Amino acid sequence: MEIIDLSRELYHRSPQYPGQPPIIHGVWKSHEDAFADSGNVQGNSVHYFSMPDHGGTHIDAPRHFSADGIPIDKYPLENCIVKGICIDLRHIEPKAEITPSDLEKAVIKSGLNIPKNGTILLCTGHHERTFPSSAYSTDNPGVNIEATKWLADQGVVHFGIDSMRPGPIGKINSLVHKVCHEVNITHLESLCNLEKLIGREEFTFICLPMAWRGGTGSPVRAVAVFGDL
Repeated sequence: MEIIDLSRELYHRSPQYPGQPPIIHGVWKSHEDAFADSGNVQGNSVHYFSMPDHGGTHIDAPRHFSADGIPIDKYPLENCIVKGICIDLRHIEPKAEITPSDLEKAVIKSGLNIPKNGTILLCTGHHERTFPSSAYSTDNPGVNIEATKWLADQGVVHFGIDSMRPGPIGKINSLVHKVCHEVNITHLESLCNLEKLIGREEFTFICLPMAWRGGTGSPVRAVAVFGDL
């Protein structure tokens, strides 16, 4: 079995979607503090963190798109362990729209079938090119409305992309979120290492969210697994 980690590293003030709370991480108690306070020979240390439910590599709950959408704690976990493929879209220009034709050509080039009730990961190369520069939060290409509908028509439960939004920056991105709810799919944002999946066979994709009550999304540890679980 081979496991490829597709999740961004989290650290204090790591890049975050503009306008959302920052990712905060610090030491609540060090090993030295624990020993000095109680003489505890274990010297146990505790860290703390604060972050939005759309921080780092994460999955959007349908509630993020619509007030009547289900929250992340009600999202079907069977959708979080599925078959997946990754397609190469690294030729798409920064800030450009990814069209149904782009997706279809990339799938054909991969030689793979899109798994029903699975996922398709879109490798745009954006994370590898720009993270953690300011361009990471502005310059990504992304799917347009028609491409989002095309993905839903293939029978996937979600798709993933290596940037912090599914569509290009601006109005289209907001409409892509809305369309996801209408066509009953969702998506994952801020994936990384998708280049390692290009040219590989189908894999098992795992992206289990935390059970935030009423949450609009959740950070995940997204991985691709090749071979038997």
